Amino acid sequence: MPQKSLFNIFSKKPELVQPPQPKVIIDYREKNSLVPSALKKLGIQIEFKQLKVADYIAKGVAIERKTISDFLGSMVNKRLTKQLQELQQYKKHLLIIEGFEDQELYNGHGINENAIRGFLLSISLKHNTPIIFSQNHEDTAKFIERIAKKKPQPEQSINATKKALNKKEQMQFILESFPGIGPKTAKKLLKEFKTIQNLINTPIEKIQECIGKKAEIFKILQEKY
Repeated sequence: MPQKSLFNIFSKKPELVQPPQPKVIIDYREKNSLVPSALKKLGIQIEFKQLKVADYIAKGVAIERKTISDFLGSMVNKRLTKQLQELQQYKKHLLIIEGFEDQELYNGHGINENAIRGFLLSISLKHNTPIIFSQNHEDTAKFIERIAKKKPQPEQSINATKKALNKKEQMQFILESFPGIGPKTAKKLLKEFKTIQNLINTPIEKIQECIGKKAEIFKILQEKY
């Protein structure tokens, strides 16, 4: 329903006072998605910031958005588990899984259906995070619009912090930043070479004996800038 304009009764001439547009704060990494532009078309004011936690914040609600492929990938590498833990810093938070118009969650991804169902239950029951399934980016934007247009809630700080990684997690995180190196391969390398410095000093041939063709990416460590 369109918002009604109000008259300023203190003015000599009646003036239309436009109510402020609802505002959504968006993590800058979402610029490449189609959701922000869809929100603008719905009359939502948007502001990009570097959010340490969540992709969208509307009326104090922290929203993590995943496409189906993102959801399954972050389920496998356990990145989503960490993100869900970080979302707990917000009293109100939810997860939107987007793309049910074009893809099916259980078919064609090579992941056991019951593993997916178990993870969905874990999100709701263990992490106390509501899940919304949207058809596409426009549907996602409409859900966020509804939240943004709800009655004002107490302000929630956007300065939530990332959960600190322990030493082993930090080492694994560094190795996983290399293309093609996932959690399993990163752990295998750390078990074999013990430290990242040892890995850097190891000939590529030796690394290939451990992880095969994936070792090619580490040739970059020997290149000059």
